[in-house]
Amino acid sequence: MSHDFVLEPAERWLAHDPDPETQSELRRLIDAARAGEDGVRAELAERFAGPLEFGTAGIRGVLGAGESRMNRAVILRTTAGLARHLLEALGDKARSAGVVIGYDGRRMSREFAEDTACALAAAGIPSHLSPAPCPTPIAAFAVGHLGAAAGVMVTASHNPPEYNGFKVYWDNAAQIIPPHDTGIATAIDASPPADQVPRMPLDEARRLGLVRDFPEALERSYLGAIRGLAVRSDGDRDLCIVYTPLHGVGNRLVRQTLGEAGFTRVASVPEQAEPDGAFPTVAFPNPEEKGAMDLAFALAKREGADLVLANDPDVDRLAVAVRRPDGEYVQLTGNQVGVLLGHYLLTEGRAQGADERRLVLASCVSTPMLGVIAAALGVHYEETLTGFKWIANRAMDIERSTGARFVFGFEEALGYTVGPVVRDKDGISAAALVAELAAVRKAEGRTLLDELQAITRKYGLYMSGQRSYTLRGVDGLEKIAAIMATLRKSPPAAIGGVPVAAWRDFEARTRTTSDGLVEPLVLPPSNVLVYELDGGSRLIARPSGTEPKIKFYFDVREEVAADEPLGDAEARATARLDALARAFSGLAGIG
Repeated sequence: MSHDFVLEPAERWLAHDPDPETQSELRRLIDAARAGEDGVRAELAERFAGPLEFGTAGIRGVLGAGESRMNRAVILRTTAGLARHLLEALGDKARSAGVVIGYDGRRMSREFAEDTACALAAAGIPSHLSPAPCPTPIAAFAVGHLGAAAGVMVTASHNPPEYNGFKVYWDNAAQIIPPHDTGIATAIDASPPADQVPRMPLDEARRLGLVRDFPEALERSYLGAIRGLAVRSDGDRDLCIVYTPLHGVGNRLVRQTLGEAGFTRVASVPEQAEPDGAFPTVAFPNPEEKGAMDLAFALAKREGADLVLANDPDVDRLAVAVRRPDGEYVQLTGNQVGVLLGHYLLTEGRAQGADERRLVLASCVSTPMLGVIAAALGVHYEETLTGFKWIANRAMDIERSTGARFVFGFEEALGYTVGPVVRDKDGISAAALVAELAAVRKAEGRTLLDELQAITRKYGLYMSGQRSYTLRGVDGLEKIAAIMATLRKSPPAAIGGVPVAAWRDFEARTRTTSDGLVEPLVLPPSNVLVYELDGGSRLIARPSGTEPKIKFYFDVREEVAADEPLGDAEARATARLDALARAFSGLAGIG
């Protein structure tokens, strides 16, 4: 690779970067590359490997200078593309209804949000700007509540500290899906260099009414809507809860929500209670990651807590842990929480008429158990592609076409939504419902673990597992693509000695049986492969839409005899799942 090949795009970008900080950063890299410093050319090649692409409803990447990083220049060009598409698609509505803009507590979030507002104002599009860092569910709620034409949430959710992102909602208050994602991406490509994107000074935009803060009553409206989702008002509300926002923006509103529901014994992890974009006490601010909940568990032991709740930094995900009889705490999986909430809402939720049609949804990589429960209760169930944008938009499609009432949707990655209040993951309402269920069962002398066992004995033991492999950089992305291409081109006839009964290729939108019968799939195209094995087990492969990872999912079902200890069935399921995971990872040439 020649110096010119690396340096020319860097110099062009530098000439149009409006941010003095990233200008200085990139200038140092260019000078170091010209001086021949080791590794700098490779670093520049990474930063100019191509523009960040719209993935899960927007863009997300590592902070820093360059077209492949998240910075003010990228935000300005992205906002210019969003504005152009809004005006083309919605016209006067974009100019009158405006755009909601929220932001979390990460590095550069406020700056990115204000740049977004200023660029929209210059395009004649007003914005409703959060006056302070806010949870993602508040921004999503605001889009619908305020009747906005679109919404932007500046967040990287549970990604590492060096990340940030730009998440987009459409006027239906759900994350964008085709054709709007491709329309915005096309408009971004046609955007001018960043320093040529018009920006109105923030003070002027406020004076002209093109930027205004969220209404004071917005949070109160949201909290009232969340209270309306409650199923029962009884139970032991003296339940002791430990909560952590993992240095995110959830502490105030989650505690207020729990307090208004009658939970007064709530202790926040003090070291993690306030927003801090450096996330100093966790290596990875994702409650699924090993060690992220250690401080919460330590406080729970000191407090003798019944329940531990954790949100990710932007409060759209929820992790749950409960105390075992031996006093230790066990963290529930996203699938277990999804089953608990779905079962509770379907079996004890208020009916709205004898002939009411109810609807629940789950992503295709989540446990199939909710579908089995729904079928037994006569409730409509569907699976969607991964990502809550598909759950929310599909729910609205079915509501419109059938009149069904959407009750619940979830994905195994700790994402849940209850009813139509928020058309996205909502870790606040989920926390309130989990606490409510725990309180109701505690009054009966039972725990959430007891509830899970009862559901398992009725519907069977479903065990799910996942293996994720992080492959960073351009080489990593190429390897992920090669793994998927190989699996797609040469589907295995058996995995771990178990015959493949059928395999689904969501990209080709086909399901092919072992005897060669090809059936169409109705889901939108996506880079997902599903292998259905004889006996009902299932394996799934897909790249992450937001991280440099390839993910494998495994589901097995085990019958439980009436008088059999659950531990025996769990041991059999664990052995089967582990064997399938080893076999499939080896087949993919990874792990």
